[in-house]
Parts: sequence; structure tokens; C-alpha cells
Amino acid sequence: MNQILAITRKELRGYFGSPMAIIFIGAFLAATLFTFFWVATFFSRGIADVRPLFQWTPVLLIFLVAALTMRQWSEEQRAGTLEILLTLPVSTVQLVLGKFLAVVALVALALALTFFLPLTVAFLGNLDWGPVVGGYLASILLAAAYAAIGLAVSSRTDNQIVALISTVLLCGVLYLVGSAGITNFVGQNAGEILRAIGVGSRFESIQRGVVDLRDLLYYATLTGIFLVLNVLSLKMKSWSHGERTRQQRTALKLTSVLLVANLVVANVWAYPLNGLRVDLTEQREFSLSQATRDLLNNLQEPLLIRGYFSAKTHPLLAPLVPTVRDMLREYEIASRGMVQLEIIDPAEDPDKEAEANQVYGISPSPFQISERYETSVINAYFDILIRYGDQSQVLNFEDLIEVQQDTAGSVAVTLRNLEYDLTSTIKKTVYGFQSIDAVLAALAEPATLTLYVTESTVPTTLADVPETIRRVAEEIATRSEGKFVFRAVDPTAAASGVTPQQLYETYGIQPYSASLFSSDTYYLSMVLEAGESASPVYPSGDLSEADIRTTIESALKRASSGFLKVVGLWVPPATPTTDMYGQQQQPLQSWEALTQALGQEYEVRTLDLSTGQVPADVDVLVLIAPENWSDKERYAVDQYLMRGGAVVVASGSYKIALDSWSGGLVAQPLVSGVASLLESYGVQVESSLVLDTRNEPFPVAVNRTVSGFQVQEIQAVAYPFFVDVRNDAMAQDHPVVSNLPAVTLNWASPLALDEAKNAEREVTVLLQSTEDSWKLSGDATMLGSAPNIQPDFDTYPELGFAAGTAQQSYPLAAVVQGTFASAFSGKPSPLEATENPTATTAASQTAGTIEVSPEGARLVVIGSSEFLDDLVFNLSSRLSGDRYLNSIKLLQNAIAWATEDLDLLTIRTRGTSVRVLAPLDDRARSMAEAANYVLAFLALLMLGVVWSVRLRNEKPVELLPAHELKFKGVALASATDKEEVEA
Repeated sequence: MNQILAITRKELRGYFGSPMAIIFIGAFLAATLFTFFWVATFFSRGIADVRPLFQWTPVLLIFLVAALTMRQWSEEQRAGTLEILLTLPVSTVQLVLGKFLAVVALVALALALTFFLPLTVAFLGNLDWGPVVGGYLASILLAAAYAAIGLAVSSRTDNQIVALISTVLLCGVLYLVGSAGITNFVGQNAGEILRAIGVGSRFESIQRGVVDLRDLLYYATLTGIFLVLNVLSLKMKSWSHGERTRQQRTALKLTSVLLVANLVVANVWAYPLNGLRVDLTEQREFSLSQATRDLLNNLQEPLLIRGYFSAKTHPLLAPLVPTVRDMLREYEIASRGMVQLEIIDPAEDPDKEAEANQVYGISPSPFQISERYETSVINAYFDILIRYGDQSQVLNFEDLIEVQQDTAGSVAVTLRNLEYDLTSTIKKTVYGFQSIDAVLAALAEPATLTLYVTESTVPTTLADVPETIRRVAEEIATRSEGKFVFRAVDPTAAASGVTPQQLYETYGIQPYSASLFSSDTYYLSMVLEAGESASPVYPSGDLSEADIRTTIESALKRASSGFLKVVGLWVPPATPTTDMYGQQQQPLQSWEALTQALGQEYEVRTLDLSTGQVPADVDVLVLIAPENWSDKERYAVDQYLMRGGAVVVASGSYKIALDSWSGGLVAQPLVSGVASLLESYGVQVESSLVLDTRNEPFPVAVNRTVSGFQVQEIQAVAYPFFVDVRNDAMAQDHPVVSNLPAVTLNWASPLALDEAKNAEREVTVLLQSTEDSWKLSGDATMLGSAPNIQPDFDTYPELGFAAGTAQQSYPLAAVVQGTFASAFSGKPSPLEATENPTATTAASQTAGTIEVSPEGARLVVIGSSEFLDDLVFNLSSRLSGDRYLNSIKLLQNAIAWATEDLDLLTIRTRGTSVRVLAPLDDRARSMAEAANYVLAFLALLMLGVVWSVRLRNEKPVELLPAHELKFKGVALASATDKEEVEA
């Protein structure tokens, strides 16, 4: 080992003894910085990662390593010193390894000088260091492979230029063979083999932050093969070609062939092994989460996962197939035999294709492919079927991928969040198959349903209800095999074991009035105890047997983790707008993206609350921009919360509409919404909008004069109404926002939290603006006026609006948990105030008005509804990529927290949240870029100075007598002048 290191030091002295090393490293740094800031447009991406750094590294390393290795053996042959090296008491393997380590060390030094870039990104945003470590590791491994190739090529010629060109060509072929430009011309199977051979595809695998044993073995094999060829080449040069050395030459060749063959066979053997890897990413986004493993381990029946992938598919989808297949195999392994995995090509199995079309509605998708001389359309499959029992779900390519376009116009197709998409679909399929008997069988302890009823005072119109409840509950108990117990208790009886006061203090249950003007009261309430939880159960509907059965079964499902949650969604009705000419246009507001995203995890129902009731099986109520409500709608929400439900409200004081005259956007007040209801709960949505100096850009039409003509163009300008909330303005310890790097609240109203009303509740401010924010209200002298949201850059060129004098931080989203008092306490029920008294429902007679909620009631209030609008999503996606997904994740997280369904919340936020950069103006960007150039130059200059001083202080090389060569042969190898050596 000492001899190898001595050779390595000798080669490094040779590099730094001339300007060659500084020139090569400087050229590499300049090219790296240029591609990072200009070619990959780092600041335009707005994402805090170093992907642009390693995107061009495989190509840049080809030229750097080729330049470093071209002289290693070629110069020795040209100068005539190769024979001396081969006759020294140093083995050929040691010579090769010494030169190899010198090249790798120099490349590692060049890569180390690029570390200023990750530090800059970490300073500007929340950088995940896992891909950084993976990127540098992949670069070192790739450089080692290139170095071995370059040394082997250099040993075959005495011309440095020939060695340089040959190395570039050979490394370039290995890089291109697995690239999309080559694999697009072949089928899926052949393309997969080419990607396994190519060094670029292996580099990308490690660069993302996943160190796979197969990739490490691949680079070790590639490096080992060419090092063996290098040794073989040098050995052949030191032997004669006569009969005396035939046996040695044959043995050496055979040994080399066997070694290379073993390395290749090891790669073929390890290729199917996809579980031997280390995930370096911060959130382990490329490994199955514990929530997914728990879901698979709790399967009661076999789960079928069948992937339909065509051999000939779209070139941008083909590279994703191996990743999907590997992930599906991990599901199969983690399930311990409960997942049946099938990967098929429908074109090769007509029966399976017919079944897919007829039973599951899976059909091939048409893709247009532009080839060199023609454009064609192919029909290909890229679908995943998940079946459990009689339930099935299908994921097609649109459900799995996301398409991104860079500034150069090229398109990149990547998997969105594969584990989340698969696990949420599996959960939806499995939970949709579960029956009430299954959840009862899974209970560790029996569930107890207690009916608190005073049958002697129940109104005559409800006389049959207790018996109906008893009949339904006893039927469930009969088939539960002891896992469900029903009992009826009269709380007014002395021997009941419970007093009315205890009922009120424990569950918030109070007696109901027999009529509006009567002092008679009665009890008709249920409490379900399952495990350590106990909660009231309130019937709804007409109190028929079907309604009561739905109420009890829904309560049991909510107490279990094995059922699909139901989200009750209220959104404004789609109302067409009218332009200045009186022509109707499509509605400005829509919520399709939100509905689709929620549908991946839950059963989503669009509710009509005009009946004054929320269905009993709704697990969480989501309200988006409520307006034009009567007391019945507000009463439905109030009583749902009083029953211990969870309510999520996304609504400011204004909505965005189109001005019928100018066609521009204007703010309009929300009329008759939930502001008064929320205020009674201690959360006031103020009648103003927040403006913040930290904001997300907005596309604005700007007029520009070009050669005397007015040209209108779209520019991204600062828009203070798009409040950009970062980690420093979030409640980072709360699960709703703990993994969100940033979220934009568009046209948000500030919240005011009543400390007196919330004194005994748990209140958390989730999101707030910065200290440099202010609020803008409408004209107080005009009824129904709204703030002006149109910027005026002529008067206020920086922000488009006058900066407020009173600047401070404002709460924009909050969660409240605890006991709430009804907003209708002491008031007549809106359900009873009907024109036709006989139209009063049985439910309204039963429940009356619940005046106090249980302690588990949860309320989430977000002071904006526009941040969930499809229009805003479209605008944001054009300027900030997929950052708008953070808005959807915020609401999904709020729903998961409200329903205490935190498993999917954990999976969703693993690696899917966009890590954004801090907002910088052009001057700050230029300064950051210039700082990296300056730091790289100073580091390079310091490196040159240090090596110059070290070389100056070293003693000159002294040639040793022949009898000392066996001890210090390496020192003799340092002499490069042939005549001096011969003398």
C-alpha cells in the first residue's frame, strides 16, 4: 500500500508541477458554474435542490477525466520510461492503482471545489442533503469508471491526442447507450437492458439520494474490468512473443477473462435484487413508510396488483416502468405473501387484455410519437389495477406522473409520488370492501352502545324511535359474536348508575324540550364506547330504521381505522359569468383539482345543507367560500360541530370575480356566509385583505413600446395579495403544516382570535404573514365596497400598491380544538321555524338544539378560498411549477388531522412538498451567482499557491545506485528525463 501511495503522490506532483492541474480544474469549475446558473437556469426554477449541478456532471467528467488520463501511459511510452517502470521492484497492479488513485483524487478535489453551490442553495432554501451526498458519491464512482477507461486506452498508444479522443468516444458511448435518445428507438425490454448498461442512468439512480447495491456493483465492475485490461495491456508489453512465454501469456489472458466474466455474472445475478439499498433522503421518500407496511400487514385477504405495461410505449414513459415495477415488488415483499403481483404486456396475453377492457374498463391510451422521418400514433398501456375482494381501482398514467417544462422548452416526465398514489388507492380499495362485521371482529374489546332514554316523557311522535334503536342495535349485537353490546338506561332513574349532571359533564348530553313552549323534557341520546374512546351518537334524517342503522354503523366505522373516511364537501354552485357584451362565459371559480385530489383518499360527497342537516356518516365537513346561506345551512354546520364533528372552513371575506366592464379581476364581499358563525366560536374573519412584501409573482399584462408600436406582453410581477408563507411563519410542530416548506394564500383575510372565548380550548395559529405585511379594506363609507386588487405600477413601481403604515404579522390560518358552545343556544331551531308546522322532521323534534359540543370537536379556519381555485392553480403552475400542490396538501393535511387519519398524511408529505427558494430580486441573484464565481476562483488560486510552496520546499530527486533500487525504486521512477536515467 505504501508503494501505491508513493506512486499516487508522484503523479500528483507531476500534475501540480505545471499549470496543467490548475487549468483543468479551473475549466471544469467554469463549465460547472455556467451550466448551473445559465444552462439549467437555477434561479428561474425556484426550487431548493442541486439537481442542475449534477445534471451535466456525467458529460463534464468525460472531458475532465480524459484530459487527466491521456498522458498517464502515453507519455511514459513516448519518453521511453515505461520499460524502466515495468522493471522496477513494483508490481504492475501497484503501478496501475497508483496512477488510478491519482486521477480519482484530482477529480475529487475538483468536485470538492463545487461545494459552494450546495451551501448557497442551503442558505437560500430548505435543502435536502441526501441527494447532495448521493450526487457527490455518484460523481466519484463515475469518475473512477472513466479514469479506469482512460488509463486502459492510454496504455495502448503513445499519442496523447489519440488517447484523449479515444477515451472521450468510449466514455461517450457508455453514457449515450442508456440515454433516452437511444432507448427511444427500441422496445421496453431492450431499452431496459440498455439503461442497465449505460453509466448515465446508473448515475441518476444514485444522484437522487438512493444508494443501491446494484449500482455500486455496476460501477465496481466497470472500473474493475478496465483496470484488469490496463494490467493485461502492460503485462503484454513486458513479455516477448515467443514460445517461452506462451504459457504465461495464456494463463494471464485466461485469468483476466475469468475475472471479467465473474464481474459480469455478479451484475446479472444482482440485477433482480431491488431491496438492498440505502435511502439518504431526509424523509426517506424512496422507501416504503411504516404506514404502508402496517396497511399491507393488516390485509385479511389476498390483494391483487396487476401492472399493464406495453413493450412499445411513449419514450417519456418507458424509463418510468422499471421504477414502478421495483416499487410494486417492494409492496409484494412487505406484504409477506398477501400481495399477488402480476406484470403483463396485454399484447402478449389477449385473455388478460379482454378482461381488462370488459371488466375493469382499462383501454390503451393513444400516444403521438415524433420520429426522425415521420409522426405516428401508438396505443399503449400504462395502468395499474388494484383489486381486493369485490372492490377494484385503476390507476392510469395520468394518475401517476407529472409533466414539467423547463425554460428551454424541453419536457420532463417524472413520477409524482408513487408510494402515496399506490397506498392511498390500496387503502381506498381495502376499506371500501370492509363490512361492519369485519370491524367488529377486529376490535380488541367489545364496543358498547348505550341508549339514554326516558320513555315515559318521549313525545308521541317519537314513541317508536327507542324501540327501533333497540331492534337495530340488538340485531348488530346478535351477529357480532360478543363484540358489540347494547344497553338502555334511564338517566333519571335512581338505579341507573348515572346522573344527568354526569351525562352533561362527560358527554355534553342534555335533555330536550318536548315542545317550544313546554317545560317538559326527555332524553333520547346514544353514546358509543369503543376501546378508550367514548362519543355521543346523534341520529339524523327521518329516524327510520335505515337512518338509525346508518347512524350506528357510521359511528362504529369512525371508531375504527379500517374504513374509508367520508368527506362532506360544500363548494359554491358553478355560476356562469357575463362579459361586457352580455355574453355568458364559463364560471370563474372551479374546484375540480381539489375534488380530484381528495377523491384519491376519501369518499367525497358534495352536500346540500339547505335541509339543515349533515348526513350522519360524514366524517369531516369541508366548506369552501360559503355564501348566500340561510340559517338552515349555518344550523347544519353548527349542530354537526356540536355532535363532535370536525369542520374545515376555507373562506375569506371576499371572492374574486370578473368586472363586466373592464374584464379585469375585482374583489367582491361574500354575503351571508359563515363569518357570524365562526365569530361565535371565537374566530373572526376580518373584512380586509392582507398584503405582504414576501409574495408569489402574478402574471400581469404590461404595455411596452417597440419601434413606436405598443406591444402587450405578460410579465411575472410582485403581487402582495399572494402571501408567500414560509417555514418561519408556520406552526412547524403541528402535523397540518409540519412538512410543508411553503404555501401561498391568495387574497387572504386576516383572522382575529377571541382569547376570552378560546380560553379553555387548544388554539394554534398555523400560518401567518411576515412582519412586513399590512391589510387593505374597502371604503367604509360605501356599503359592500371591497379593496382594489388591481396594481398601479406607475404610482407604486415596486409593489403596485402603497405600503401600509401599520405593518405587522397577521394570522391567516388557525385550528381550534375543545368544547364549543352552539351559536343557536337559546334560540329557536331554524328547522322548527317553517311555514308548514307539519313539515317538521322527526330528527328536529328529537335533537332540538345541542348547545355544547364534546371536547373532541375540531375546527380549522383558513382565511382564503381562492388558494384552492383551479384558476389560481393554472396561474401558479405556469410561473412556479408544481408549487401549487402545497395548497392542496395543506387542505389534505387539515382533513387528515381533523379525522385523526395521520398515516396518509405522513406518506403524502414524504418528498412531495416542493422545497422553494427564498424570493430574490435580480440584484440579489446576480450577487449570489457572482459570489460563487469569486469563491471558486479564490479556492483555485489558494490551491495553486499551496502546491507551489510545497513543490518549492521539496528536495530535488536524486538518482540512486542500482543496488538500492530494490528499496527505493519509486524514487527512481520520478525521473522523467531519459538521458539522465540512462546516465
